[in-house]
Amino acid sequence: MNKLKDAIDSWPAVIQCTFWVLISGTLMVVQLGIVRMIANDIGIFQIVFFRALFSCLFIAPLIMSNPTVLLRPNRPGIMALCGTLAFAAGTCFYFAAKYMPLADITAIHFSRPIFAAILAAIVLKEVIKGPRAIAILGGFIGAAIIIRPGIVDFNVGMFFVLGVICVQTWNPINRRLLSKSEHPDTVAVWTQLIVLPLATLPAIYFWTTPTLELLGWMAAIGLLEMLNQRVLARAYVQGETVVVLALHYTRLPLAAIAGYLMFGEVAESWIWVGGAVIASAALYLARHERRAELKKATHT
Repeated sequence: MNKLKDAIDSWPAVIQCTFWVLISGTLMVVQLGIVRMIANDIGIFQIVFFRALFSCLFIAPLIMSNPTVLLRPNRPGIMALCGTLAFAAGTCFYFAAKYMPLADITAIHFSRPIFAAILAAIVLKEVIKGPRAIAILGGFIGAAIIIRPGIVDFNVGMFFVLGVICVQTWNPINRRLLSKSEHPDTVAVWTQLIVLPLATLPAIYFWTTPTLELLGWMAAIGLLEMLNQRVLARAYVQGETVVVLALHYTRLPLAAIAGYLMFGEVAESWIWVGGAVIASAALYLARHERRAELKKATHT
């Protein structure tokens, strides 16, 4: 294991970032696939609760090996916000997985950077014009191609995907801030420690006694989520936020493959077209923002 770690550490930062994002995407789409498989047999809030519970159990040996580092965050406020947003995003993601194919969820989720630009305009009073306006328009066109209002039957899962986007718009910034002050595993540990109590009350309210088989599947979800948190934290250490977000577009083919293998779902051509339009718009926006940032740094 140490040899593998040393080999990965020797890679250039961009290669490490790409590797961790690909692993994270695989863990995430498989996790959503399992949720889609069991969501009709047990409530979403219970899945979120047991995911956090099993994640904490799986990560307990890691905590015991280094409690001084992992249980003492340097920025507890940002850590608490990150965990709270992770709970909200996970809940919305799982509700979406119950109602929609995996590739559809992933493609619509691509519009997150576009919503981030809109949020910046509202919160920071930034003007939307030029490249930002073009990128936002492209994002909405891509989403419209996928959703095709009035043509495709309404699916409530779309609202939950949009909920994920709204919640997750700020979290990449939180993770990047935490990557500068926290050990990657500290972020993974505290995300689950915060999610667990938040998920407890709704899980009790909507409680259904799970079978042993369902417990096994939820344990698998917990393991996948724990690994995903550790992997994603490492991606943010090695790459800037815009780079990590751009690499997230590899999740569409991963989701299409998982959907086909697990449920026989074949993504429509419109999903690929709309996903490509959204990805192009977001990458164009990221490239423009990066150039503007470098230009500003040069002149200061």
